[in-house]
Amino acid sequence: MRSRSVQRLREENSEDILVEQDISSQLEKNVEWEGKDSVVVVHALPVGYLTTSPENCNWSPPGDAIYPKDENGKYFYHPTDLCATWEAMEMCKDAGLVKSIGVSNFNRRQLEQILNKPGLKYKPAVNQVECHPYFIQTKLNEFCDSHGIVIVGYSPLGTCRDSLWVNIEIPSLLDDPVLNSVATKYKKTSAQVALRYQLQRNIVVIPKSFNPERIKQNFEPLSAWDRLLEA
Repeated sequence: MRSRSVQRLREENSEDILVEQDISSQLEKNVEWEGKDSVVVVHALPVGYLTTSPENCNWSPPGDAIYPKDENGKYFYHPTDLCATWEAMEMCKDAGLVKSIGVSNFNRRQLEQILNKPGLKYKPAVNQVECHPYFIQTKLNEFCDSHGIVIVGYSPLGTCRDSLWVNIEIPSLLDDPVLNSVATKYKKTSAQVALRYQLQRNIVVIPKSFNPERIKQNFEPLSAWDRLLEA
């Protein structure tokens, strides 16, 4: 049934066939691997190397560099049309391949491109971005909240300690003295405090851990915190 739905979309929207094929084929794989019910949100469309004017941009083919630059040290940008890609994702939602569609690493300008797109059928359900007490994304959160878009915060326990991205002279998030003082007061871990802080801001958090005990701590019921805060 999924294949017939996708085939019908391709026949009715032949001009979008390449974009829709790329997206729908990957979604069909996800459905096959995990089941439709588990494919709740699709995060796509990275913030880097995107433009709505392909004729005015430079484009570097795939290579070894994760962030390719030209001879002048400027980043190359991918000529992806965000709105065309979003339309293809809307088609996949209509075909029943996913329940919801969202974006990842979008700034306000890029979100406005989608929200202001003529004929928009579905707005992004979520915007997945880096978000933690060292990078709280206040303005982006306010914008998303005003449009009913949920912020999903990845790296809620702090980003990687790579000098390319962060000042490694600053303590890591989990070693932050303020977080640890709060953790000591409430007999919690600094990770639990960081997660609770985000949840109180209505930020969805997706911490990653391979340690069973830490995974259990990350799932501690909110009611336990509420009792402590009332004391």
